Amino acid sequence: MASKDVPAFSASQPLVKQRVPAFRTTFLSSTRRSAPRAIKSFRKMPRMTADEAQEPQYERQRPPEIDMIPIWEEIFGKATAPLQKRTDIKKILLIGAGAIVIGQGAEFDYSGTQACKALKAEGYTVVLVNSNPATIMTDPETADRVYIEPLTPQILEKIIEQERPDALLPTMGGQTGLNLATTLATTGVLERYGVELIGAKLDAIEKGEDRLLFRQAMERIGVKCCRSGIVENMEMAEKVAEEIGSFPLIIRPAFTLGGTGGGIAYNKPDYLQMAEIGMDASPVHQILVEQSLLGWKEYELEVMRDGADNVVIVCSIENVDPMGVHTGDSITVAPTQTLTDKEYQSLRDMALDIIREIGVDTGGANIQFSVNPENGDVIVIEMNPRVSRSSALASKATGFPIAKLAAKLSVGQTLPEIPNDITRETPAAFEPSLDYIVTKVPRFAFEKFSGAANTLSTQMRAVGEAMAIGRTFIESFQKALRSLETGRSGWGLDGKDKSVESKTRLEAILRQPTPERIFFVRNAFESGMSVEDVFELSKYDPWFLWKLREIFDMGAEIKEQKSLENINVQSMYRYKSAGFSDKQIAYCLNTDEERVRKRRKVLGVTPVYKTVDTCSAEFEAYTPYLYSSYESLVAWGDEVVLDSETPPPTGKEKIVILGQGPNRIGQGIEFDYCCVHACFALRDAGFETVMINSNPETVSTDYDTADRLYFEPLTLEDVIAVIEAEKPDGILVQFGGQTPLKLAVSLERYLGSDEAKEAGVNCRILGTPPDSIDAAEDRDRFMAILQELGIRQPANGIARSYEEAAEIATKIEYPVVVRPSYVLGGRGMEIVFNEDELQKYMSADVVVESEHPVLIDHFLDNAIEVDVDAVADTHGNVVIGGIMEHIEAAGIHSGDSACSLPTISIPYNAMVTIRSWTVALAKRLGVVGLMNIQWAVQGDTVYILEANPRASRTVPFVSKAIGRPLAKIASLVMMGSSLPELGLDKEIIPRYTSVKEAVLPFKKFPGADILLSPEMRSTGEVMGIDDSFPMAYAKAELASGLIVPTSGHVFISLGDQDKESAIPIAYDLVAMGFKIYATRGTYVSLIAGGLNPSDVEMVLKVHEGRPHVLDKIKNDEVDLFICSPSRKAEDAESTRAVRSAALSSNVPYVTTIAAARALAQAIRVLQTQEMTVKAMQEYHKTAPPTVSLPGQREEVALRKQ
Repeated sequence: MASKDVPAFSASQPLVKQRVPAFRTTFLSSTRRSAPRAIKSFRKMPRMTADEAQEPQYERQRPPEIDMIPIWEEIFGKATAPLQKRTDIKKILLIGAGAIVIGQGAEFDYSGTQACKALKAEGYTVVLVNSNPATIMTDPETADRVYIEPLTPQILEKIIEQERPDALLPTMGGQTGLNLATTLATTGVLERYGVELIGAKLDAIEKGEDRLLFRQAMERIGVKCCRSGIVENMEMAEKVAEEIGSFPLIIRPAFTLGGTGGGIAYNKPDYLQMAEIGMDASPVHQILVEQSLLGWKEYELEVMRDGADNVVIVCSIENVDPMGVHTGDSITVAPTQTLTDKEYQSLRDMALDIIREIGVDTGGANIQFSVNPENGDVIVIEMNPRVSRSSALASKATGFPIAKLAAKLSVGQTLPEIPNDITRETPAAFEPSLDYIVTKVPRFAFEKFSGAANTLSTQMRAVGEAMAIGRTFIESFQKALRSLETGRSGWGLDGKDKSVESKTRLEAILRQPTPERIFFVRNAFESGMSVEDVFELSKYDPWFLWKLREIFDMGAEIKEQKSLENINVQSMYRYKSAGFSDKQIAYCLNTDEERVRKRRKVLGVTPVYKTVDTCSAEFEAYTPYLYSSYESLVAWGDEVVLDSETPPPTGKEKIVILGQGPNRIGQGIEFDYCCVHACFALRDAGFETVMINSNPETVSTDYDTADRLYFEPLTLEDVIAVIEAEKPDGILVQFGGQTPLKLAVSLERYLGSDEAKEAGVNCRILGTPPDSIDAAEDRDRFMAILQELGIRQPANGIARSYEEAAEIATKIEYPVVVRPSYVLGGRGMEIVFNEDELQKYMSADVVVESEHPVLIDHFLDNAIEVDVDAVADTHGNVVIGGIMEHIEAAGIHSGDSACSLPTISIPYNAMVTIRSWTVALAKRLGVVGLMNIQWAVQGDTVYILEANPRASRTVPFVSKAIGRPLAKIASLVMMGSSLPELGLDKEIIPRYTSVKEAVLPFKKFPGADILLSPEMRSTGEVMGIDDSFPMAYAKAELASGLIVPTSGHVFISLGDQDKESAIPIAYDLVAMGFKIYATRGTYVSLIAGGLNPSDVEMVLKVHEGRPHVLDKIKNDEVDLFICSPSRKAEDAESTRAVRSAALSSNVPYVTTIAAARALAQAIRVLQTQEMTVKAMQEYHKTAPPTVSLPGQREEVALRKQ
């Protein structure tokens, strides 16, 4: 042991920039067992006896008092010369990833935020540009200068010219950031302004992303690539297919994200079509065509390298699905489970060679491998020379902050120099070692894209993911499935399994990769299939199938118990340590979840909480990042003390914040933003914050966002367990969207029960009472409140059958809006125009499977929708945060509509009504915190559509627009502060205009219609901000990916209901120099409206002869497509084909008259003005974004009821 006069190792000591021998940093042995081993050399450290630990010399004033120096110096070299951080760089530009899209999600807000914080902490001035307002990184305090502007080379050049950064860090913004940095470098912009690429040089980016250069690099170091060919035109496509010789073939476009444009071609016609699509998707018009490796196993390694050539493997990840499924769409497990030590070391050695050959100077990279299960052959699939989607998963899985460290490495620091934040003892060069298993399961939204097949392929289509941690694979796997919030309580045994009519059909299902295939493995076992049979059909590795068989057999055992009382303590531990939820056990025994929970407690079977420490418990963890597990008495024996590692009380009042769970359409990063702001505000005010969430992509699950993080499913069982472990003073449910709200009533019932008192729980749900939240959702109760206040709403009714629905629709008159109650993102919401459509709707699965009645409202045609976000405190103050006017008319889901703040056309009288009714309703519902209300305006007449007494998806946008953090303010008013105390005593109306635009994923779902509807389908949003509405709208459209043309031909095809409204728009477009194409009906209407026939050309519909409109589109003769739905059944198929052609041909399009009107204004301003850029700090000069916190801690003390 070290004596007192020997200093402990400090990572801040000056060290030599010296390469670490690769073999000395192997700390993760990936095996088939559940607990990976740490390298033996680090177990040489002597351990204290119980008596020694009591001696004064071992009192730990600062960890550690162990003589680590000889060990570190043996590995890293003697500390003889100081490291030199880059001092020639003062200002660094970071490029964000833009809107949340499939393949590039919230994980890049996480990585960008980490990088900004790390660089600022090192003393650099940080300039950030991103177009997504729903991100923590675009908060004005995250970077010194924040630009919310379109991510285009032209806009970035303007920012570079204005800010004059010394360096550009391109590796934190996903594929978007990397592609933009490449363009800026190759076009000479960076050289012109003296900007250096750091983190990854241009040649490294090109070698990693260019398929030909990557293959050549792999050949130089002897790493096998798949038999393949580079294709840049259709002639090359045919030649490469002939050279490879057999189908299927894999198409991988270069420089794209999430496999966009890629796929698997099983025959030549499909291949040629897919090759053309893939080249169009690639910004360099290049694809890689590979021989199929379907059925091979796929692995990923997250790798980091510093400027001294030290390389560490941060995490190994294994795909449960075999090759052929994009890794973002596959269930994945960390660390790898089915590799032998020899196979893992082989992949590891290849990864070290690859990152060095590609030349990633400093930072992270993701390398994907494929292994032949027949003979162990290994090939490299691809490499991302940047922080990747998997980097966030790897960071959360290991506790190793990849983006933060990559940022530090980019400015000259080295891995041995940087301390591990979690252990505070080991350096970042210490590779993480895990004594637990992490499982990630993707979440999909195929139900929102009618006509799109749900087959999984090499193009990613998951919209989110959930992660769970357990001591075994089966425990983490079942926890991950219930974390998805898709109604499943685990792997089956929850009443949600589907039956299959025949063995032939079941075999077909197992062959085809779909999101549901993993559940049909249960059906296979039930039908008598063996593990070998299922393997032959699905190519799931037999190791995973045997684990699923273990769950299956244990489920049968639970059923055999017949009664809850028959389960003893050992059996209950076995079931719970296998990941079975209380709901599953209740289902097996025909009882309810509450009885199972109480029986567990009687038996003493409760979860323990373990810390994520990066080192398999070799060192103490100082950042409380926890997960639950059931330490089985059977597995571990009686010698082990099964204590939780939950930190002791600090004396501070403790607030639990329930997160939003996995991202999905309708509940995305906006809600995580609110949760993070709640953590920040409460922590700054002196409270202790506890976050519960299951989403690995987000800032809320960063280990240093809250005082404590529990990576747990957001189910009643798991939340109650954390509450009993923490015993908080209050719980926040209104920031995480619908997920925590669904738990609110059950949670409140538990908090008031004897069970809670016996567990020592004495807390309440803070903010708006759950009963008020339920009143806003319950149609009958809400209607009574509106009648009491005199607030107008459309005629409506509630139906539980088609007969009731038909009667209501006849009474309130068609068209009507129909939707199941208690839904998210407008799920199942439609506008119905007649009885036939109503009957079809009432028989649809979304209605039949719903446990709630259908809500029916009279549809307000040609109404303008208005969104209002407001904040209310406990003192009776209600302040409107922002009033947003939707660009699209009512009938388009608010999440899919563009909107403007401030409003641009709402009459004064209507605004007065909206403001007064908003305040009255907030007070009547007893809102404390945030509230969102949606109104519809027809002339001066105002109708309420719905009210949500919780955070909404528009809160981040409004906060950025007005310069006040509404979620932080709402957090503090729930603690008892008043709005005037917090500096928000009146509505703020900015002098500039902010426009939010939705980003839609139609290209990922071939066959789905692009028409907007009451059901939300956008995955993300962007923001345009400028002094005028037209320019702000132009920026928003550009940021969303719409290339706004300023000249050319516009094709207009409209339903009868919109033809008259289009005439002024057509006049405007002609005046700006455009030529008009129109189908027959629209052409007649435009000419009758006074347009000159020389300015309008009639084109044929598809069924009217050739050349028709599709020929115009495919010949690139259309620069803008304006369409709206026809209500004629005979036009449905042909108009849908035209819209599909416009999408696949990358023709800019709008599908509503309101959007066309706004776009015409944007075109006019773009023809006459140049876009300018301005930092958010400049916009907010008159509205500082910080909250005015009360000076004394007791002033914001929790006021208990």
